[in-house]
Order: sequence, then C-alpha cells, then structure tokens
Amino acid sequence: MTAHNKEGKPCVMPDFLHLNNLGCETVGGKILFATDDFFAPAENLLKKPRPVFHADLFTDYGKWRDGWETRRRRIPGHDWCIIQLGVPGIIYGIEVDTSYLTENCAPQISVQAACLKPEELPALQPRGSRIGTAASNEELKVAKEMRSDEWTFLVPMSEIKSGNLDLGHNYFSVTSKERWTHLRLNIYPDGGIARLKIYGTMLRDRSLSGLNHLSDLAAMMNGGICVGYSDAQLGHPQNILGIGRPKSMKDGWETRRNLERPPVLKVDDKGALLIPGSEWAVFRLGHSGLITHIEIDTTYFKGNFPDTFKLEACLLSIQEEKIYLEQKWKYGPKWKILLPVTKLKPHKRHFFDATIIEVLEAFTHVRLTLVPDGGISRMRLWGFPRVLSDEK
Repeated sequence: MTAHNKEGKPCVMPDFLHLNNLGCETVGGKILFATDDFFAPAENLLKKPRPVFHADLFTDYGKWRDGWETRRRRIPGHDWCIIQLGVPGIIYGIEVDTSYLTENCAPQISVQAACLKPEELPALQPRGSRIGTAASNEELKVAKEMRSDEWTFLVPMSEIKSGNLDLGHNYFSVTSKERWTHLRLNIYPDGGIARLKIYGTMLRDRSLSGLNHLSDLAAMMNGGICVGYSDAQLGHPQNILGIGRPKSMKDGWETRRNLERPPVLKVDDKGALLIPGSEWAVFRLGHSGLITHIEIDTTYFKGNFPDTFKLEACLLSIQEEKIYLEQKWKYGPKWKILLPVTKLKPHKRHFFDATIIEVLEAFTHVRLTLVPDGGISRMRLWGFPRVLSDEK
C-alpha cells in the first residue's frame, strides 16, 4: 500500500503508525554512508522531532534544510544512503516525510534491506560533519563492499509527493516479515527528504534468556509497543517505553489539561483529587509475562505530573487485540488491577514491588491510567517471561 497525505485532502492513516520507529536516532539508528550531503546531511533523516522551517536561514552552501538534501546531480547515477537500524526488527511500514521541501523534494524513492552480522560490515569511517560534501571515491569504494544494491526491496521505486508546510507524508506498507538490521534508501535522481521513519517491532534473541531471567517486559528494546491511547497532545505514550533515562519532558508522555476540572479543587479522604475524567494508554508487552516490579517515573514533570495513576493488565490473543484496536479500545477487555489508584509526586521515580502488586499472573497487555491529566517520563514493568498456550 502507498498513501500520500496531500494538502487539503484527508488520508486514511495506516495501522502501522502505532509501532516503534526502529531507525530513530534516539534508539541508536545512524547513517553509515551517503553519496552526497551538500545542502543538508543525511543524519537529519533520523531525527525524532518533526521537521521545521526557517524562511531566512541560509548556510554557506545554500538554504538551510531540516532534512537530507543533495546537490543537483550533474553526473550519472542517483543518490543513496545506508542506515543502520537502532535495533533489529520486523518492518511493517515506512514513512517518507517531505515536509517543507516543495520544489526540492526527491521525485521517487525506493528502500532496500539486509540482515547483516557485525563481521560483515566494512570498515566505514566515522561521518563527522558532512554538510557541503560528497562521498569520496575511497568512501564509495568501501560502501560498495556491502553490495547494498543487491539487498531485498521493501519498497520498489515509487513516486513521492511534496507538501507545503508540514504536509508531505508518504506511507508505504511492507509485506516482508523477516528480521532486518540495515536499510538502503535510494532517491531518484537527487533532491531532499525531511524524515524517514521505519515502523516495526523490535526482536530480541530470546535464546539468550530463560523463563527465570528478569527483564523489562514493556521496554521498547524488548518489543513493547503502545497500541492505543486517549491523548498525546504534548508527547506520545510510546516515549515512556524508551531507552535509558529520560532527557527532558519532550522525552515522555504528556496530555492536555483536563477540560472538565472544577473551578475549585477538592480531595477525598486519601488525598486524591476529586476530578472527573482521566487519560489512558494501552501497551502490548514485548513478551507475555509475570510482572513483579513496577517503576513510574515523573522526572522533569514538576508542575504537570498526574495526581494519581492506576495500572491494569489483561491477556489477549493477536486477533482480540486487532478487534479492540479497530474499536479504538472503546469497548475494552476485562482488565485486572495490578496497582490501584496511587498518588504520584513531581520529578520522582516511584517503585513498587511484588508485595504491593495485587495480581501476580501472566499478562500480554497493560493499561496505564493517569488522573486527571499530566505527564510521566518512563514506565518500567520488570518481570519474568512466560509462554502462554492461548497466544497466537
């Protein structure tokens, strides 16, 4: 499937957009090689923030671009770059964002993929600052040792559309269910792309750990994903499964203010605010398992942390999840409470062990509810993987 988000025309958004971005720089994605970086370096492709535009900003080489833009090609061939995914995984869809690149957008693209072992990689030199440059003959020779022109096509040569403002979103579904480590992005023949997002699920080698190995079952690195949420106005809930400690509020999940809050706030006998409404997010664990330790981190959320939270869990098959996804979780499954309504503090890591968790069973999904609104930076669900007979 190919879909274009065109200015003034609605686009049916593909289902894969709720998956992890395997190529983002924040999960370790990086550019190994690019044929040309004259106007703007290929590293911009993997940035997490949405592209921006500055009308009057220029560099020594031309108009400043928040993306990858090559010079107007005057020699045979076309431009391409090689990307190392942050974590190997199965790719379900690709987004090519050409926002703010009207008239300078690459007309066509293709994407190829390979699954490579570290010993199969040539000795590519660190890229450093590349603006205003093209690959040297020696760099091109080393890159060609990867034989990336022979890699599997995930997206064949396809037309892409540019858009005025932030509207140039092109989506491509991927049918292959193989594991990939590297991509080759081809642009034909030259031009610019603002962002490249690689949506998929991360694959961890389970043979390296047994059923008694304690791990974060929800972590992005272990395959956890967000499969539904009520609001993501100021930060996507997928962020709270991210790698390492949070870097700022931008690195967490934050919702808008609750519009139903009363003019004068009151609390119950346990100190919890009496405010109607809440925000929620549903997550599929990277591996079904028994949750024994929980961390809810509000670091950086000092004046906008939730008053309380609640954590629930359930057991779903892939087909059941699909049904609830289509319903946008309006009619949800029967949830079991792991942690009841619990007060939170600002800018603090909160830890809960098995003595507090109410149900010690194996689950596949969790729902985090924030009351009444606000933000958290990380959620860690430590436990032991379990293989369930009703998982499909």
